Amino acid sequence: MAAERLLLFDLDGTLLRSDKSISSFTMEALARCRQRGLLLGVATARSEQNARRFLADLRPDAVISSGGALAKWREKEIYRAAFSSFETQRLLDAAQSVCPGGCGITVDTLHTHFWNDKEALKQVGPSWGESVYTDYLDFRESALKICVELSERAQAERIAASVAGCVWVKFSDGDWYSFSKEAATKERALVALAAQAGIPFDQMIAFGDDYGDISMLQLCGKGVAMGNAIPEVKAAADMGIGSNDEDGIAHFLIGRYFR
Repeated sequence: MAAERLLLFDLDGTLLRSDKSISSFTMEALARCRQRGLLLGVATARSEQNARRFLADLRPDAVISSGGALAKWREKEIYRAAFSSFETQRLLDAAQSVCPGGCGITVDTLHTHFWNDKEALKQVGPSWGESVYTDYLDFRESALKICVELSERAQAERIAASVAGCVWVKFSDGDWYSFSKEAATKERALVALAAQAGIPFDQMIAFGDDYGDISMLQLCGKGVAMGNAIPEVKAAADMGIGSNDEDGIAHFLIGRYFR
């Protein structure tokens, strides 16, 4: 058996297929890993609320959510890097100023995922969890992560410049940009997780497909890129496997731990 103790999975584009489901084959492989004593973790850009459906099925030991802004070990919060309510309002004001015609904005808070698009809320399926509509006109909460739908990179730069220590990343599959505290990364959350769980990085293996996964894949003892991963992730990973729609993770786990 390989030396890994903790398996860490991104969700969208990694553990989830394109239809936002986890195959029965993959669930069976994960169950066998757990029976063998391996620990399971989820590290996702989704808020914990938006991932709840999958967390209930997976029962992970570790959950890193909102791109690394929040981390829990066996349901105990061990790390948080959030904007203050004042910083959140500054960022929302900046987003609205660079999009005078309006733009999609979502906000992850500790307990709720907010969205200002009523039509989009009607269209998202059950895989996205529950979101709450707001127009942000009187928003006074602290944010773990803010996402804005933008047409230009320069708009993202202007929004981030409104708050010190704010960083942004563009999702590879659309025009959405994620804004978070500089310390809100999967890598930083993993440092806290390693200290809390007593698991060194060389005993962790991580799987991912997008920009936000790169630091995690580089930090862990082995970083695995999905077959559908962007080129930057494949370049940063130690190895590649099949795509999320080909049960790449399940085939890898069975070949690594059960043959």
